[in-house]
Amino acid sequence: MAKVVFYDFWAAWCGPCKVMNPIIEQLEKDYGSKLEIRKIEMDDPKNQSVLEKFPITAVPTYIIEKDGQIVNQFIGAQHQKVLTDALDRALS
Repeated sequence: MAKVVFYDFWAAWCGPCKVMNPIIEQLEKDYGSKLEIRKIEMDDPKNQSVLEKFPITAVPTYIIEKDGQIVNQFIGAQHQKVLTDALDRALS
């Protein structure tokens, strides 16, 4: 089975990130152990190594990685269906 990781790049000062938080929490509930969700706070120095791996220029940014390869990326607030459709494709 493929390993799928959903990255949520966010910041405490980001309004759209706050709006998206309930959607991300719902994804966690809906997908459970089918995928790994990693929430990456942009301003936390301990996340520097992850931030060096991905060229993040705006928040929120969402990246879906399958078996170590980026298969989708979204910048800005998204409808839940857009994210679930992309996750379903990655998991299939």
